[in-house]
Amino acid sequence: MITGAPVIASEAPREPPVPKTETVAVHAADPGDHEALLDNFLESHGDWERYRTWDEDSTVANHESLTLRALFDHEAQGRDTKWTLAAYETPVSERLWYATAATTPAEIVRTMLNSAASESAWGPAALTETTITQATRPLADAGWKQTIEGRYIRWDIPGEEAAGIQFHAFAAGQKPGSLLPTWTVWGGNAIHQPTWALELSAHFPTPLLQDITFELAVLGDAENADARVTEGADERERGRPAEGVSAGRSSARCRGGRQGAGWFSRGLR
Repeated sequence: MITGAPVIASEAPREPPVPKTETVAVHAADPGDHEALLDNFLESHGDWERYRTWDEDSTVANHESLTLRALFDHEAQGRDTKWTLAAYETPVSERLWYATAATTPAEIVRTMLNSAASESAWGPAALTETTITQATRPLADAGWKQTIEGRYIRWDIPGEEAAGIQFHAFAAGQKPGSLLPTWTVWGGNAIHQPTWALELSAHFPTPLLQDITFELAVLGDAENADARVTEGADERERGRPAEGVSAGRSSARCRGGRQGAGWFSRGLR
């Protein structure tokens, strides 16, 4: 006969769930946490300061030179403009160039902000066949298809995915203050009604645009994309791109090349 208190087997400690990872092409990613992106950017760049607008709906990230500003709208919904990045010759002059983003994946906005923060002053870019070729060279290297249709030059991602970049030649000839975008970076659905869009003015700096096209070209293929943590990820712990990616961007900036004689002039007609 066995006497005494019954023995109760203790339960093994449960391990915390492992975050589920999924490889997602950058153009197909969800918008992500833009509030955390703003905080991370300001924490990582001491030469940028935070200001809240009088109505508390927006935050201005202002470079110490007072000639680079990023406006973040906390209340933006749907296709409303969430980010506006702009450069000025002086703190009180008209803007030289700008970029606006609505529902754009955070990784693409992060690339644009970090690229802009790498310099203290960005002048307006001259639009020539050479500068446009340089800006879009990462797309050509990745096999994106270039087409010319009237005033538009387009680069579309290969395969069945929906993403691309459009250059509007008519908008390129407008005054710097024009609200008509010269460049439209887009993803999802179609260019005329995309899931997300990043719109750039005529004189948006070529190196900044090339960093964006590099992000799309290299991380636009799910096989090359970073592993995205879809559950349990902390946005604040995600910093700048890996060293290899940054090096690739730098080398891409240095490459020139031509994509066929006369394509630029045909697009401007």
